[in-house]
Amino acid sequence: MKASYLVSAALLAATAMPAAAAEISDGKVKIGILNDQSGVYADFGGKWSVEAAKMAVEDFGGKVQGAPIEIISADHQNKPDIASNIARQWYDTEQVDSIMELTTSSVALAVQGISKEKKKIDIVTGAASADLTGKQCSPYGFHWVYDTHSQAVGTGGALVQQGGDSWYFITVDYAFGYSLKEQTTKLVEAGGGKVLGEVRYPLGSTDYSSFLLQAQSSGAKVVGLANAGLDTSNSIKQAAEFGIVAGGQRLAALLFTLAEVHGLGLQAAQGVVLTEGFYWDRDDKSREFATRFFKRTNRMPNMVQAGTYSAVLQYLKAIDKAGTDETEAVAKQLHEMPVDDVFTANGKVQADGSMVHDMYLYQVKKPEESKKDWDYYTYLATIPGDKAFTKAEDSGCPLVTK
Repeated sequence: MKASYLVSAALLAATAMPAAAAEISDGKVKIGILNDQSGVYADFGGKWSVEAAKMAVEDFGGKVQGAPIEIISADHQNKPDIASNIARQWYDTEQVDSIMELTTSSVALAVQGISKEKKKIDIVTGAASADLTGKQCSPYGFHWVYDTHSQAVGTGGALVQQGGDSWYFITVDYAFGYSLKEQTTKLVEAGGGKVLGEVRYPLGSTDYSSFLLQAQSSGAKVVGLANAGLDTSNSIKQAAEFGIVAGGQRLAALLFTLAEVHGLGLQAAQGVVLTEGFYWDRDDKSREFATRFFKRTNRMPNMVQAGTYSAVLQYLKAIDKAGTDETEAVAKQLHEMPVDDVFTANGKVQADGSMVHDMYLYQVKKPEESKKDWDYYTYLATIPGDKAFTKAEDSGCPLVTK
C-alpha cells in the first residue's frame, strides 16, 4: 500500500509540476533578432538592438512561465533572400518562436510573409514600410516603433507648416524609400505644396553629388532625403559641401536617428529637424534605461534599440499572461494589452498590428548648445499617436473590418 501511495504521489507531482512549462513549446522561449549588423544600418539597429533585447530578457527575470528565454541573432545583410533563408531555418530547425527588429523594409516584408505562413509572431522595430500593417498585414505581424506615415507627418509636416511648399526627393531605390516618399508627397500636396522631382539611387551608395546637384538645380525649397542610416549621413555631409543649406534650401531628413547624428557630429548635423519615438534624455525612465544601456554599449540608444527592448519585453509579458507561447494566444494578448514601459507610456496595438504611440519632433542642436555628451536634441513638439499613425480602418489591411 505504501509503495502504491508513493507511485500515485509521484504521478500526481509529475503531472502538476510541469503544468506551466508544458505550455511552452520545446521547453524554452527563443527569440531571433534579425537585422543589419555590417552594412548601412549597422548603427541604426545592429548589435545594439541585440543588447537591448538581452536587457529586456534580464529585466523580465530570464524565464517566462518557468521556461528559460534565449536570444539569438543574425546579419541579413539587407538582402531579402538571405533573410528569408535564415528565417526558415530558425523556424524549421532551430525552434525560434518569434523574429524581431528586421531593419530594411524589403527584408521585413519577406520575413513577415514567412512568419504568416509558419504561424509565427514577428515584431518589426527597424523597418518603416506602412505596407507591413497595410496591404501586407498579418494576424501575427506587429509594427512597433515608427513607419513611413509617422515620419512624414512629423518631419514633413513640420517643414510644410514652416513654408516648405516645394520639394525634391532623393530616394533610396527599394520599398522603404518609395513608401516614405509617397507618404510625404501626400502630406505636401494636402498642404497646398508640390513635388518638383525625384531621383532614385541604389542602397549603400557613397557618391551623392549628381543627385544633390539635381536637387539644387530644381529650385525646390526642401530637399527630402527618403533614406536612412549611413545613406542619410552621407547625403547630409555632401549636401554641406555643395552649399545646399547655405544657398537657402532646407534638408528634410525623413528618417534620421540619434545613432546617425552621433556618427555625423553636431557640426554637420546641426539644424536638422527629425522625428523619433524615443530620446534618451526625455524623462527619468528613459534616462535610467539609457544609463544602463550605455554601460553595456558605450552609446545611448536610439528609437530602434529602445523599441526592440520594448517589443521583446511586451512579447514576454504576453506569453506570461496567456500562460503559453502558442501563437494565436500570444497574438491575442499583444493586441489587447496596453504598452507601458521605457519606450512609451501610452501604447496600444491596433487590429492591423500597428503599435500606436506618441512621436516626438526634435531639432539637432548647434555644437555650442550641447552641454554634455549625447546632448543632441532640442524638443520641438509631441505628435499624438492618433495623428502619427494611420487608423486601422484606413490602413488597407484586409484583416480590418470597417
